[in-house]
Amino acid sequence: MDENVFFREATLRICSSLNLQRAMERTLEYISGYIPADSLQIGLFDPDLRVLRSIVRIRPDNWPDLHTTIPVPEGAMANVLRQWRSEPSFEVINDWRGREPDILPLLRMIWPEDVSLLRTDLALESRRIGILVLGVQGRNRYEEDHARLMNTLNEPFAIAVANALQYQEVVRLKEMLEDDNRYLSTELRNVAGDRIIGADLGLREVMQLVRQVGPLESPVLLLGETGTGKELLAHALHMVSPRHKGPFVKVNCGGLPESLLDSELFGHEKGAFTGALALKRGRFERAQEGTIFLDEIGELSPGAQVKLLRVLQQREIERVGGTQTISVDVRIVSATHRNLEQMVRDGTFREDLWFRLNVFPIMIPPLRHRPQDIPALLDYIVSKKCREMKIARKVRLASGTMDRLKQHGWPGNVRELQNLVERSLIHCQSIRPDSGDLILELHPSGPVSARPDSGVDQEEIVPFDLAVSRMITRTLERTDGRIIGPRGAAQLLGLHPSTLRGKMRKLNILAERRKRGN
Repeated sequence: MDENVFFREATLRICSSLNLQRAMERTLEYISGYIPADSLQIGLFDPDLRVLRSIVRIRPDNWPDLHTTIPVPEGAMANVLRQWRSEPSFEVINDWRGREPDILPLLRMIWPEDVSLLRTDLALESRRIGILVLGVQGRNRYEEDHARLMNTLNEPFAIAVANALQYQEVVRLKEMLEDDNRYLSTELRNVAGDRIIGADLGLREVMQLVRQVGPLESPVLLLGETGTGKELLAHALHMVSPRHKGPFVKVNCGGLPESLLDSELFGHEKGAFTGALALKRGRFERAQEGTIFLDEIGELSPGAQVKLLRVLQQREIERVGGTQTISVDVRIVSATHRNLEQMVRDGTFREDLWFRLNVFPIMIPPLRHRPQDIPALLDYIVSKKCREMKIARKVRLASGTMDRLKQHGWPGNVRELQNLVERSLIHCQSIRPDSGDLILELHPSGPVSARPDSGVDQEEIVPFDLAVSRMITRTLERTDGRIIGPRGAAQLLGLHPSTLRGKMRKLNILAERRKRGN
């Protein structure tokens, strides 16, 4: 046999494809004519995880199947580590039943007992690449000449394995980038064009807090009723932070079933469970070096709270079905409309998770406590809905509409106002299909509060908290937002200033100084 011809022909097959499995099948078919071989396997050893990862498996059909990841038994670890860290070598194992007792359990996990093995360490530029093993049925099948011949192919095998691994990494990163682009494009479409109405009026104090904590890394907890715009404020926090160039990823904790929680938040490996046809990155990985917004955090089940707490404490995740620990660098912004303090007292929310999230709470006032924002909100919503519904006609408000809107209690907050506008536009178009201006009549349903000094003798019966809230709000309007001092709100209501502030916090009332006209 001409060894030069063998080397050339074998190398052509080794380097014939970036699909390493296909290239090795061609190689085994050729070299088995010169070296006994029924099987060819290439493996990588991960010293940190202490596992062998099989990247090429060519075995006879009557041999047991081999798992992709093989944990190294504790007794064999010292032997495997010593071999991995030593100089590359080759070895003939014609009867491995007489090997060291500590290595036998590992060999039995991979090979049938009646096979001969030929091991070749793969190295490139003094860097260990992997391990190549030929196997053939029967004992005492290999000779030193076989090992020497295989050792001449060490460099071509190492180059092929290194190139294939780098190619796989490039493909993986490309798929991750495409996946991120699709995901973030969808998120941008949902957020783009939205702006915070009332930043200079009813939400002025809130925006001051946002600007104060935004440049920091501290977790933020947004508190407020449903429909007050917590997601918009979370995005505003992201945009004023040093992470504004990173992703902003939102998670609706109330919409995640327990069975899908791990996969959605932490991702999964291909084949981790039925239906896992490809690797999927979770929301925490997508938010790397950015902000993750955990909306409706109070809806998490007790089991989900434990998993989230572990991530917040260790800043590490593991994909479902994976063995690799992945560090995550994200800023946490969470939100809820529920009273988490009461939930902690009731035992339905973990106290340690509450302390992790409640570093810098921001209370967002409901729409009924900032009626001065309604005109600007209405103008913005009408313009937006007209664009979405392709309404080109001019829209005008019917007489008295603004007064009704300012008197309404708005239990659904800004979302209720959006729905009211859209419903009224649909109705208005259907009954006035002809050309001309659309006269928009908005009649909010539910309780309507009488304005101060309206002359109404009898008010409707409302819940106690709402009645107290209205009384405090009217008093603050009369005192220009002043709480303490002569003729302050506390004195007029006969309350201690700290007691009044406590009630205002409970009812989400923000004091605002108003300049009276002369």
